[in-house]
Amino acid sequence: MCYIQAGRSTLDSGVNATGLSNVPLTQAALANDEFVEQSYERVQQMLTAGMPWREILTHLPTAGENLAGQGASVSILILDENGLLRNGASPNLPQDYLQAIDRLKPDANVGTCAAAAATGLMVMTPDFFADDKWAELCHLPLTLGFVGAWSMPITSSEGKVLGTFGTYFRDRSPTPKETKGVGSLAKAA
Repeated sequence: MCYIQAGRSTLDSGVNATGLSNVPLTQAALANDEFVEQSYERVQQMLTAGMPWREILTHLPTAGENLAGQGASVSILILDENGLLRNGASPNLPQDYLQAIDRLKPDANVGTCAAAAATGLMVMTPDFFADDKWAELCHLPLTLGFVGAWSMPITSSEGKVLGTFGTYFRDRSPTPKETKGVGSLAKAA
């Protein structure tokens, strides 16, 4: 059985080094709300234990990728003090890609994450070639084999946009269950 442990997959069982229980990942759990609830509870445990925010953020993309299945990569971007999007946690995207998108300004007409940050709404791009918002950037995800992406804003309890939870796909758009699940994971961020 595979477990999520602070953004890393492990094959051990039981309790990790911090004394927190691991979250089991099974195909049955991936297919339902139980997995999202377990991931949310894991984030709460990590917060209570005072774990560094970077470790907590790394857990969420890993959970999102497991929810979305093979071929998906998740990226959390956070708004810095200058209002620019910076990498918060993107464990399975290459460093050169992350450097290319670093410091994007929120803009309703650019990509999915910049648009979600600007509008505060979920933004979906099923096909990079067919979406004008990706005209200047589509070469970046296409070189990695991605065909589409979608992004959910991460907001404070007051509704202020703090960042984005973006998912890149190689072969399809998200299912309604994945959209709902990632929405819950974005709230945990």
